Amino acid sequence: MIGILIVAHDTLPDALALAVAHVLGSRPPRFETLSVRATDDPLDLLPAARAQIARLDAGAGVLVFTDLFGASPANLARKLVVPGRVEAVSGVNLPMLVRACTYRSKDLDTMVKKAVSGGCEGVVHIEVDQAHAATRT
Repeated sequence: MIGILIVAHDTLPDALALAVAHVLGSRPPRFETLSVRATDDPLDLLPAARAQIARLDAGAGVLVFTDLFGASPANLARKLVVPGRVEAVSGVNLPMLVRACTYRSKDLDTMVKKAVSGGCEGVVHIEVDQAHAATRT
């Protein structure tokens, strides 16, 4: 099973983990978070992040999710990447995480592709459905 680590700003990683647990019914195994606060030096967090990667990797690798490409959490995640062993994806959202959790028994490359497609396909403009418009107040 591929491990999952969310590295993101402030309370976002924990909020996403709670949402994943809500959607899936429980928190998945080998699923951890790392918060990067405004006062943190990301380089100071690197040893803890590497320790989390080591805990999460049961032999199939780890996928690291981060929120905003180019920001401190993503720059920290980039330092964790070991191609084919530890991969990173930015722009994390709930559809992406749920999709990743359903493909974590596959290989890391497949999981990355499915996570990215799930994240993209989960962004949808919600339009008014006339069948439900009558129930609006």
